[in-house]
Amino acid sequence: MEEEKKPAESIPAEEGSEPAPAEAALVEPTPAEAAPTAETVAEVAPPEAVAAAAPLEEARPSQNDRNLAALAHGSTLLNLVFPGLGILAALLIWLSVKERSRYAGFQSLQAVAFQVAALLATVLGGILVVVGWVVSGLLAAVLVGCLLMPFALLLTLAVILVPIAALVYGLFGAYEVYYGRDFRYWLVGEWLEQDQAR
Repeated sequence: MEEEKKPAESIPAEEGSEPAPAEAALVEPTPAEAAPTAETVAEVAPPEAVAAAAPLEEARPSQNDRNLAALAHGSTLLNLVFPGLGILAALLIWLSVKERSRYAGFQSLQAVAFQVAALLATVLGGILVVVGWVVSGLLAAVLVGCLLMPFALLLTLAVILVPIAALVYGLFGAYEVYYGRDFRYWLVGEWLEQDQAR
């Protein structure tokens, strides 16, 4: 019932003749022909073509770039020792790699921007906490301040959680970039990406 198809190799062809259209359709390109690498392009192409093929292989950052990016994100731990020290470390990493590695440069710039934002949020929140407690204390004499104390307490807890959340988020970013995944801080990453596109 079912007729077997013969492969193209079993059809005899004359020496020096071109393959018949049916034979040509069955010939598949080898993997080297399908996807040229920088090495195969370098053998047969001018340097411009080699430079054009190189970005295709740079999709995954090197281990050194991933280490530097992870250090920049992980430098948020230094903010526990002295506020702003992590920003300085991430800034130094960014200054040293921004010209050499796009990946490590962008990741370290993100770490700087995120840590600056977290520090500003903590400082401004701290100021609001002090103002909230002072107003609560002054108004406690007339009983209205007692009603404000739960809000001042909630604000205090929120301000305490900001640096802890920034630390956890920064360490998560360090983990992600160490394993070569692209990481973007919420809002900060998108803003920096749009700014660099200009």
